[in-house]
Amino acid sequence: MITRRLPGLSRLPSCAPRLLLAGAIGLLGACATSVSPPPVPAQPAAAATAPVAAGKTEVLWLGQSAMRITTPGGKVIVVDPWLTGNPKTPAEYKQLSALGKVDLILVTHAHGDHLGDAVALAKLTNAPLWNAGGLSQQLVTLGQLPATQAMRFGKSGTIAPLGDNGPKITAVHAEHSSELVWKNPATGKDETHYGGEPVGYIIEMENGFKIWHMGDTGLYGDMMMVADRYKPDLVLIPIGGHFTMGPQDAAIALRDFIRPRYAIPMHYGTSPMLRGTPAELKTALGPSATTAVIVPEPGQKVDF
Repeated sequence: MITRRLPGLSRLPSCAPRLLLAGAIGLLGACATSVSPPPVPAQPAAAATAPVAAGKTEVLWLGQSAMRITTPGGKVIVVDPWLTGNPKTPAEYKQLSALGKVDLILVTHAHGDHLGDAVALAKLTNAPLWNAGGLSQQLVTLGQLPATQAMRFGKSGTIAPLGDNGPKITAVHAEHSSELVWKNPATGKDETHYGGEPVGYIIEMENGFKIWHMGDTGLYGDMMMVADRYKPDLVLIPIGGHFTMGPQDAAIALRDFIRPRYAIPMHYGTSPMLRGTPAELKTALGPSATTAVIVPEPGQKVDF
């Protein structure tokens, strides 16, 4: 795949992202189109974060909340892989094998647009599926995955599932629900089961760069506590509304509670109910915001 420096990149900090087209375009040898993220204004001292060591984190957005994150150490983490039924997922990624190597699968909650293809992907790649809200136990109970592959931890728990020198993952609160709809093979009918509690994940890279994948959530005051405790550099934040925060609440979360350096909006545009847009988020944030909002298209990736 051919990559190129973005216009205006020299005006950004050294760790600022480059937005690149992923997938089939690179295989054809064409130059990737790019979107230049806005400069990051200086943050107030209270919101400052520690310097990030050299290294690259790659975030590939595949529509809704589906993300493929490649760490500086080369580990591949897939979060909420709703792909085959996702209207925003690029055609090449409808084939789960197109994700390539997968070391770890994280699911934020049991709803079909998040659990999605996680079980099938786990079976295909033999990657462990981790959840911190009780969903993994339900998958074992229903015979979807063996206990050796459906792994559990809990909110505020921190794990290093890929080794002590690999990325660290901490589960945090999300304000949502988590019903699991399962088709009983004996009856052919859908059944609704307890799907555990919804969660978000703080994913800390080997070099200290931190991503907060919020999953589905509404606005809640303890976002400030989570931000103060874990100091995420990048927040993957839902903005669609109806089931999650809309742009106005997401702006409050970013501007007043979290104040990360970067944010990528997600969970919008896949159904008529999810009406929030990145443009509305930027407007709601206002011109003095200290967070750079990056807006990839599904199938594009951002390098940090």
